Amino acid sequence: MKIESVAVFCGSKTGSNPIYAQHAAELGKLIALLDLKLVYGGGNKGLMGIIADEILKHEGQIIGVIPKLLIEWEAKHERVTEMAIVPDMHARKKMMFDLSDAAIILPGGFGTLDELFEMLTWNQLKIHDKKIYILNSAGFYNHLIHHLRLLEKEGFLYGKLEERIVLCNGPIEIFNKIS
Repeated sequence: MKIESVAVFCGSKTGSNPIYAQHAAELGKLIALLDLKLVYGGGNKGLMGIIADEILKHEGQIIGVIPKLLIEWEAKHERVTEMAIVPDMHARKKMMFDLSDAAIILPGGFGTLDELFEMLTWNQLKIHDKKIYILNSAGFYNHLIHHLRLLEKEGFLYGKLEERIVLCNGPIEIFNKIS
């Protein structure tokens, strides 16, 4: 399947390690230079804002999807190519899923994990077969991956973890694995 658009799920905060912001900026630049369309949460704060600003700086295309509830909280980005305002988080995830060919997960909080697990669940249930790339900046997801491997070892998963997740340590690695 040819990848034309990627959903990026990430924090509306930058986190405490500067590598998270650095990787978000590098990823944004790569998405724009590879002429891919970004589908993301629509905010201008945190890692979301960094990736969107970098794509805009390189004249890339962006679709923001933001629930009414979060317009002020995440501060809706005013310069994206397209902005969809949806009624709730469920509609946001569904629209982001529908508009993308693959998902990239950056560091983030509860919302990012919710989006990751929904994508994983849909993949396991064969609702989709889109690849899910986890950007494991500075080992951010090491503990989670360890736990997911425990789920696999203990017989709670349908299939191998590697069938659903592609773990990457840097933005360039993601696109080396996509192509």
